[in-house]
Amino acid sequence: MDRDEFVADCRVRAATDLFAHTWDSVVLAALASGPRRRRELRDAIGGISDKVLTDALHRLLANGLIDRRAHAEAPPRVEYALTGLGQSLVDGPMKALGRWATEHGDKLLDAQEKSARNVIETRVDQP
Repeated sequence: MDRDEFVADCRVRAATDLFAHTWDSVVLAALASGPRRRRELRDAIGGISDKVLTDALHRLLANGLIDRRAHAEAPPRVEYALTGLGQSLVDGPMKALGRWATEHGDKLLDAQEKSARNVIETRVDQP
């Protein structure tokens, strides 16, 4: 990578920002199997509040990763679906990250636990 690729407004920063919000990648993964309505997304994800889901959908729409499709029928029906750009993110970096997590996840969790224990032990040892 060229040094200029690390400046604040570079494409690499813009791409890595897509993973800054925990729930965004979860919503993308839930849409990988096809279009879903809002309630279907919430049910498929589990543990996500309405506000957090709304915020995630807005960010993903703003980044061009998903489409919102309103169907003209009664009652109204709105579905969310991956765009080509969103599908490329799911098929590329997200799958690669998933493979990395499968291979190294236990080591990562062990390191985090060890660090947390060290912090607790340090606090206990302080007068």
